[in-house]
Amino acid sequence: MRDRARRVVISPSTRGQLEKTRRKHRAAQRDALRAGIVLLAGKGLPNAEIARQLRCTDKTVRKWRNRFAENGSVKALKDLKRSGRPALVTVEQRAELVKLACDRPAGSKQAFRDVWTYELLAEVFLATVGVSLSTSEVGRILRQSDLRPHRVRPWLHSPDPQFREKSRAICKLYRNIPAGARVVCVDEKTGIQALERRYPGRPSVPGRVGRREFEYIRHGTTTLIAAFDVASGKVFGECRPTRKAADLLEFMENLAIRYPAGDVYIVWDNLNIHHGERWNEFTARHGGRFRFIYTPLHASWLNQIEIWFSILQRRLLRRGSFASLDELLLKVIAFIAHWNLEEAHPFKWKFRGRFAPAREQRAA
Repeated sequence: MRDRARRVVISPSTRGQLEKTRRKHRAAQRDALRAGIVLLAGKGLPNAEIARQLRCTDKTVRKWRNRFAENGSVKALKDLKRSGRPALVTVEQRAELVKLACDRPAGSKQAFRDVWTYELLAEVFLATVGVSLSTSEVGRILRQSDLRPHRVRPWLHSPDPQFREKSRAICKLYRNIPAGARVVCVDEKTGIQALERRYPGRPSVPGRVGRREFEYIRHGTTTLIAAFDVASGKVFGECRPTRKAADLLEFMENLAIRYPAGDVYIVWDNLNIHHGERWNEFTARHGGRFRFIYTPLHASWLNQIEIWFSILQRRLLRRGSFASLDELLLKVIAFIAHWNLEEAHPFKWKFRGRFAPAREQRAA
Protein backbone atom coordinates (compact mmCIF):
# COMPACT_ATOMS: atom_id res chain seq x y z
CA MET A 1 0.00 0.00 0.00
CA ARG A 2 1.40 3.35 -1.00
CA ASP A 3 2.10 6.10 1.52
CA ARG A 4 -0.52 8.77 1.76
CA ALA A 5 0.46 12.04 0.04
CA ARG A 6 1.75 14.55 2.57
CA ARG A 7 -0.11 17.82 3.09
CA VAL A 8 1.75 20.87 1.73
CA VAL A 9 1.28 24.34 3.19
CA ILE A 10 2.77 27.28 1.25
CA SER A 11 3.22 30.72 2.78
CA PRO A 12 2.28 33.75 0.62
CA SER A 13 5.92 34.88 0.21
CA THR A 14 7.07 31.37 -0.75
CA ARG A 15 4.18 31.03 -3.18
CA GLY A 16 5.28 34.24 -4.90
CA GLN A 17 8.81 32.85 -5.34
CA LEU A 18 7.53 29.55 -6.71
CA GLU A 19 5.18 31.23 -9.18
CA LYS A 20 7.97 33.51 -10.34
CA THR A 21 10.24 30.51 -10.96
CA ARG A 22 7.43 28.70 -12.77
CA ARG A 23 6.76 31.66 -15.11
CA LYS A 24 10.38 32.59 -15.76
CA HIS A 25 11.33 31.70 -19.34
CA ARG A 26 15.02 31.34 -18.58
CA ALA A 27 14.63 29.26 -15.43
CA ALA A 28 16.25 25.83 -15.46
CA GLN A 29 13.76 23.13 -16.47
CA ARG A 30 14.33 21.19 -13.23
CA ASP A 31 13.62 24.29 -11.10
CA ALA A 32 10.40 25.05 -13.00
CA LEU A 33 9.24 21.42 -12.65
CA ARG A 34 9.89 21.32 -8.90
CA ALA A 35 8.12 24.64 -8.37
CA GLY A 36 5.13 23.33 -10.35
CA ILE A 37 4.98 20.15 -8.24
CA VAL A 38 4.87 22.13 -5.00
CA LEU A 39 2.26 24.58 -6.31
CA LEU A 40 -0.09 21.80 -7.38
CA ALA A 41 0.55 19.90 -4.14
CA GLY A 42 -0.41 23.05 -2.27
CA LYS A 43 -3.80 22.87 -3.95
CA GLY A 44 -4.30 19.38 -2.50
CA LEU A 45 -3.95 17.42 -5.75
CA PRO A 46 -2.83 13.78 -5.44
CA ASN A 47 0.59 12.70 -6.70
CA ALA A 48 -0.80 10.79 -9.68
CA GLU A 49 -2.72 13.82 -10.93
CA ILE A 50 0.32 16.11 -10.51
CA ALA A 51 2.46 13.61 -12.43
CA ARG A 52 -0.11 13.46 -15.21
CA GLN A 53 -0.35 17.25 -15.55
CA LEU A 54 3.41 17.84 -15.44
CA ARG A 55 4.29 14.72 -17.46
CA CYS A 56 6.69 13.24 -14.93
CA THR A 57 6.71 10.13 -12.71
CA ASP A 58 4.94 9.63 -9.40
CA LYS A 59 8.33 9.01 -7.81
CA THR A 60 9.55 12.47 -8.82
CA VAL A 61 6.42 14.13 -7.48
CA ARG A 62 6.63 12.21 -4.19
CA LYS A 63 10.31 13.13 -3.71
CA TRP A 64 9.92 16.90 -4.04
CA ARG A 65 6.55 17.00 -2.30
CA ASN A 66 7.95 15.27 0.75
CA ARG A 67 11.12 17.35 0.81
CA PHE A 68 9.18 20.64 0.68
CA ALA A 69 6.68 19.41 3.29
CA GLU A 70 9.56 18.75 5.71
CA ASN A 71 11.26 22.12 5.19
CA GLY A 72 8.60 24.50 3.88
CA SER A 73 11.24 26.61 2.11
CA VAL A 74 12.30 27.13 -1.50
CA LYS A 75 15.78 26.01 -0.48
CA ALA A 76 14.38 22.49 -0.06
CA LEU A 77 14.02 22.30 -3.86
CA LYS A 78 17.76 22.65 -4.42
CA ASP A 79 19.94 19.62 -5.06
CA LEU A 80 21.80 18.31 -2.03
CA LYS A 81 25.57 18.34 -2.03
CA ARG A 82 27.10 15.13 -3.20
CA SER A 83 30.38 13.67 -2.05
CA GLY A 84 31.48 12.67 -5.53
CA ARG A 85 34.71 10.86 -6.32
CA PRO A 86 37.51 11.34 -3.78
CA ALA A 87 40.00 13.97 -4.91
CA LEU A 88 43.10 12.49 -6.55
CA VAL A 89 45.12 15.70 -6.10
CA THR A 90 45.44 17.02 -2.56
CA VAL A 91 45.04 20.66 -1.58
CA GLU A 92 48.77 20.83 -0.79
CA GLN A 93 49.66 19.53 -4.26
CA ARG A 94 47.33 22.07 -5.89
CA ALA A 95 49.01 24.84 -3.91
CA GLU A 96 52.45 23.59 -5.02
CA LEU A 97 51.36 23.63 -8.66
CA VAL A 98 50.02 27.19 -8.36
CA LYS A 99 53.24 28.26 -6.64
CA LEU A 100 55.29 26.68 -9.41
CA ALA A 101 53.21 28.38 -12.12
CA CYS A 102 53.76 31.78 -10.49
CA ASP A 103 57.55 31.44 -10.95
CA ARG A 104 59.50 31.71 -14.18
CA PRO A 105 60.79 28.51 -15.81
CA ALA A 106 64.36 27.82 -14.72
CA GLY A 107 66.83 24.96 -15.12
CA SER A 108 68.48 23.05 -17.92
CA LYS A 109 65.27 21.33 -19.07
CA GLN A 110 63.56 24.68 -19.31
CA ALA A 111 66.31 26.35 -21.32
CA PHE A 112 65.07 28.84 -23.91
CA ARG A 113 61.56 28.71 -22.42
CA ASP A 114 60.32 31.99 -21.02
CA VAL A 115 56.68 31.05 -20.50
CA TRP A 116 55.09 28.01 -18.91
CA THR A 117 53.04 25.56 -20.92
CA TYR A 118 50.76 22.94 -19.38
CA GLU A 119 53.05 20.17 -20.66
CA LEU A 120 56.14 21.80 -19.16
CA LEU A 121 54.39 22.40 -15.83
CA ALA A 122 53.32 18.75 -15.64
CA GLU A 123 56.89 17.63 -16.41
CA VAL A 124 58.52 19.89 -13.82
CA PHE A 125 55.84 19.12 -11.23
CA LEU A 126 56.55 15.41 -11.59
CA ALA A 127 60.30 16.03 -11.18
CA THR A 128 59.96 18.28 -8.13
CA VAL A 129 56.89 16.97 -6.28
CA GLY A 130 56.84 13.42 -7.55
CA VAL A 131 53.19 13.49 -8.61
CA SER A 132 52.11 12.81 -12.18
CA LEU A 133 49.44 15.14 -13.56
CA SER A 134 47.91 15.17 -17.00
CA THR A 135 48.00 18.40 -19.00
CA SER A 136 44.21 18.65 -18.78
CA GLU A 137 44.36 18.33 -14.97
CA VAL A 138 47.03 21.05 -14.82
CA GLY A 139 44.78 23.30 -16.89
CA ARG A 140 41.74 22.65 -14.67
CA ILE A 141 43.66 23.44 -11.47
CA LEU A 142 45.07 26.67 -12.88
CA ARG A 143 41.72 27.79 -14.27
CA GLN A 144 40.12 27.25 -10.86
CA SER A 145 42.74 29.64 -9.46
CA ASP A 146 42.17 32.07 -12.35
CA LEU A 147 45.81 31.63 -13.34
CA ARG A 148 46.99 31.57 -16.97
CA PRO A 149 50.81 31.56 -16.94
CA HIS A 150 51.04 31.22 -20.73
CA ARG A 151 49.35 34.59 -21.23
CA VAL A 152 51.45 37.75 -20.99
CA ARG A 153 50.23 41.33 -21.25
CA PRO A 154 52.87 44.01 -21.93
CA TRP A 155 53.05 47.13 -19.82
CA LEU A 156 55.33 50.13 -19.63
CA HIS A 157 56.50 51.77 -16.44
CA SER A 158 57.56 55.41 -16.41
CA PRO A 159 60.85 55.81 -14.49
CA ASP A 160 60.50 59.59 -14.45
CA PRO A 161 60.84 60.77 -10.79
CA GLN A 162 58.67 63.80 -11.65
CA PHE A 163 55.94 61.79 -13.34
CA ARG A 164 53.13 63.09 -11.13
CA GLU A 165 54.15 66.74 -11.38
CA LYS A 166 54.61 66.62 -15.17
CA SER A 167 51.40 64.69 -15.88
CA ARG A 168 49.38 67.01 -13.66
CA ALA A 169 50.83 70.06 -15.37
CA ILE A 170 49.93 68.72 -18.82
CA CYS A 171 46.40 67.73 -17.80
CA LYS A 172 45.87 71.13 -16.20
CA LEU A 173 47.09 72.81 -19.40
CA TYR A 174 44.64 70.76 -21.49
CA ARG A 175 41.71 71.71 -19.29
CA ASN A 176 42.62 75.35 -18.64
CA ILE A 177 44.24 76.89 -21.71
CA PRO A 178 45.54 80.39 -20.89
CA ALA A 179 43.57 83.22 -22.46
CA GLY A 180 44.81 84.09 -25.95
CA ALA A 181 47.17 81.09 -26.04
CA ARG A 182 47.25 77.89 -28.08
CA VAL A 183 48.09 74.38 -26.89
CA VAL A 184 49.47 72.23 -29.70
CA CYS A 185 50.54 68.58 -29.46
CA VAL A 186 53.39 67.72 -31.84
CA ASP A 187 54.92 64.37 -32.77
CA GLU A 188 56.21 62.32 -35.67
CA LYS A 189 54.74 59.14 -37.14
CA THR A 190 57.65 57.40 -38.81
CA GLY A 191 57.91 54.45 -41.15
CA ILE A 192 54.53 54.86 -42.87
CA GLN A 193 54.73 52.27 -45.65
CA ALA A 194 53.27 52.68 -49.12
CA LEU A 195 52.07 49.08 -49.56
CA GLU A 196 50.18 47.98 -52.63
CA ARG A 197 48.20 44.75 -52.47
CA ARG A 198 49.09 42.53 -55.40
CA TYR A 199 45.42 41.72 -56.02
CA PRO A 200 42.31 43.71 -55.06
CA GLY A 201 40.47 42.79 -51.89
CA ARG A 202 36.93 41.48 -51.65
CA PRO A 203 34.23 43.26 -49.66
CA SER A 204 32.15 41.62 -46.95
CA VAL A 205 28.98 39.77 -47.93
CA PRO A 206 26.38 38.03 -45.76
CA GLY A 207 27.99 34.96 -44.25
CA ARG A 208 31.55 35.88 -45.25
CA VAL A 209 34.00 38.45 -43.90
CA GLY A 210 35.91 40.75 -46.19
CA ARG A 211 39.18 39.48 -47.64
CA ARG A 212 42.51 41.16 -48.22
CA GLU A 213 45.34 39.89 -50.39
CA PHE A 214 48.32 38.67 -48.38
CA GLU A 215 51.03 39.60 -50.89
CA TYR A 216 52.01 43.23 -51.29
CA ILE A 217 54.50 45.44 -53.11
CA ARG A 218 56.60 48.01 -51.24
CA HIS A 219 56.85 51.49 -52.70
CA GLY A 220 58.85 53.19 -49.95
CA THR A 221 58.14 54.93 -46.67
CA THR A 222 57.44 58.43 -45.41
CA THR A 223 57.33 60.29 -42.11
CA LEU A 224 54.37 62.40 -41.03
CA ILE A 225 55.13 65.31 -38.72
CA ALA A 226 51.87 66.62 -37.32
CA ALA A 227 50.47 69.07 -34.80
CA PHE A 228 47.07 68.74 -33.07
CA ASP A 229 45.36 71.89 -31.80
CA VAL A 230 43.83 70.87 -28.46
CA ALA A 231 41.12 73.56 -28.48
CA SER A 232 39.85 73.20 -32.07
CA GLY A 233 40.87 69.64 -32.91
CA LYS A 234 42.41 70.73 -36.20
CA VAL A 235 45.58 69.10 -37.49
CA PHE A 236 48.53 70.58 -39.33
CA GLY A 237 50.80 67.99 -40.92
CA GLU A 238 53.59 67.54 -43.43
CA CYS A 239 55.00 64.37 -44.99
CA ARG A 240 58.78 64.20 -45.27
CA PRO A 241 61.24 61.52 -46.37
CA THR A 242 63.23 61.70 -43.12
CA ARG A 243 62.79 62.65 -39.49
CA LYS A 244 65.81 64.73 -38.68
CA ALA A 245 66.32 67.86 -36.63
CA ALA A 246 66.31 69.96 -39.80
CA ASP A 247 62.95 68.45 -40.87
CA LEU A 248 61.38 69.18 -37.50
CA LEU A 249 62.81 72.68 -37.38
CA GLU A 250 61.39 73.50 -40.81
CA PHE A 251 58.01 72.10 -39.74
CA MET A 252 58.04 74.27 -36.62
CA GLU A 253 58.82 77.36 -38.69
CA ASN A 254 55.74 76.61 -40.80
CA LEU A 255 53.74 76.06 -37.60
CA ALA A 256 54.85 79.49 -36.39
CA ILE A 257 53.44 81.00 -39.59
CA ARG A 258 50.16 79.20 -38.86
CA TYR A 259 50.06 80.80 -35.40
CA PRO A 260 51.51 84.28 -35.97
CA ALA A 261 50.43 85.81 -32.63
CA GLY A 262 49.93 84.80 -29.02
CA ASP A 263 51.65 82.26 -26.81
CA VAL A 264 51.93 78.70 -28.15
CA TYR A 265 52.45 75.78 -25.78
CA ILE A 266 54.06 72.81 -27.54
CA VAL A 267 53.47 69.41 -25.90
CA TRP A 268 55.83 66.70 -27.10
CA ASP A 269 57.94 63.81 -25.89
CA ASN A 270 61.62 63.48 -24.99
CA LEU A 271 63.02 62.55 -28.41
CA ASN A 272 66.59 63.80 -28.83
CA ILE A 273 65.67 66.23 -31.62
CA HIS A 274 63.11 67.82 -29.29
CA HIS A 275 65.93 69.09 -27.09
CA GLY A 276 68.89 71.33 -27.70
CA GLU A 277 69.92 74.94 -28.16
CA ARG A 278 68.10 75.06 -31.50
CA TRP A 279 64.79 75.47 -29.68
CA ASN A 280 66.04 78.33 -27.52
CA GLU A 281 67.08 80.04 -30.73
CA PHE A 282 63.74 79.19 -32.33
CA THR A 283 61.83 80.75 -29.43
CA ALA A 284 64.02 83.84 -29.53
CA ARG A 285 63.32 84.29 -33.24
CA HIS A 286 59.60 84.31 -32.54
CA GLY A 287 59.56 86.73 -29.64
CA GLY A 288 59.50 84.14 -26.87
CA ARG A 289 55.96 83.03 -27.79
CA PHE A 290 56.73 79.31 -27.88
CA ARG A 291 56.94 77.28 -24.69
CA PHE A 292 57.88 73.61 -24.77
CA ILE A 293 56.21 71.12 -22.40
CA TYR A 294 57.77 67.65 -22.22
CA THR A 295 55.78 64.53 -21.33
CA PRO A 296 57.26 62.26 -18.65
CA LEU A 297 59.64 59.53 -19.75
CA HIS A 298 57.82 56.60 -21.39
CA ALA A 299 54.53 58.53 -21.22
CA SER A 300 54.11 59.91 -24.71
CA TRP A 301 50.47 58.74 -24.51
CA LEU A 302 49.86 62.01 -22.63
CA ASN A 303 50.32 63.66 -26.02
CA GLN A 304 46.91 63.96 -27.74
CA ILE A 305 48.38 63.76 -31.23
CA GLU A 306 48.82 60.03 -30.52
CA ILE A 307 45.01 59.70 -30.41
CA TRP A 308 44.73 61.29 -33.84
CA PHE A 309 47.54 59.08 -35.18
CA SER A 310 45.51 56.03 -34.10
CA ILE A 311 42.50 57.38 -36.04
CA LEU A 312 44.65 57.85 -39.13
CA GLN A 313 46.05 54.33 -38.74
CA ARG A 314 42.66 52.65 -38.41
CA ARG A 315 40.81 54.56 -41.09
CA LEU A 316 43.43 55.02 -43.81
CA LEU A 317 46.71 53.19 -43.35
CA ARG A 318 45.88 49.78 -41.89
CA ARG A 319 43.84 48.48 -44.83
CA GLY A 320 44.92 50.91 -47.51
CA SER A 321 46.53 49.91 -50.78
CA PHE A 322 48.79 52.53 -52.37
CA ALA A 323 50.15 52.13 -55.89
CA SER A 324 53.01 54.54 -55.22
CA LEU A 325 54.59 56.68 -52.54
CA ASP A 326 53.05 59.77 -54.14
CA GLU A 327 49.58 58.23 -53.83
CA LEU A 328 50.19 57.59 -50.13
CA LEU A 329 51.30 61.20 -49.59
CA LEU A 330 48.27 62.57 -51.42
CA LYS A 331 45.85 60.42 -49.43
CA VAL A 332 47.41 61.36 -46.09
CA ILE A 333 47.22 65.07 -46.91
CA ALA A 334 43.65 64.60 -48.21
CA PHE A 335 42.67 62.88 -44.96
CA ILE A 336 44.08 65.79 -42.94
CA ALA A 337 42.11 68.24 -45.09
CA HIS A 338 38.92 66.18 -44.70
CA TRP A 339 39.43 65.97 -40.95
CA ASN A 340 39.89 69.71 -40.57
CA LEU A 341 36.87 70.49 -42.73
CA GLU A 342 34.38 67.84 -41.60
CA GLU A 343 35.40 66.14 -38.36
CA ALA A 344 37.76 68.36 -36.36
CA HIS A 345 36.80 68.43 -32.68
CA PRO A 346 38.60 68.55 -29.34
CA PHE A 347 39.03 65.17 -27.70
CA LYS A 348 37.22 64.46 -24.44
CA TRP A 349 40.46 63.21 -23.01
CA LYS A 350 40.80 62.02 -19.41
CA PHE A 351 43.69 60.79 -17.33
CA ARG A 352 42.67 59.46 -13.92
CA GLY A 353 46.13 58.48 -12.73
CA ARG A 354 44.82 55.53 -10.72
CA PHE A 355 48.09 53.66 -10.94
CA ALA A 356 50.18 56.44 -9.35
CA PRO A 357 49.36 55.54 -5.71
CA ALA A 358 50.01 51.84 -6.38
CA ARG A 359 53.39 52.68 -7.88
CA GLU A 360 54.29 54.78 -4.86
CA GLN A 361 53.26 51.97 -2.52
CA ARG A 362 55.51 49.50 -4.34
CA ALA A 363 58.38 51.97 -4.18
CA ALA A 364 57.85 52.45 -0.43
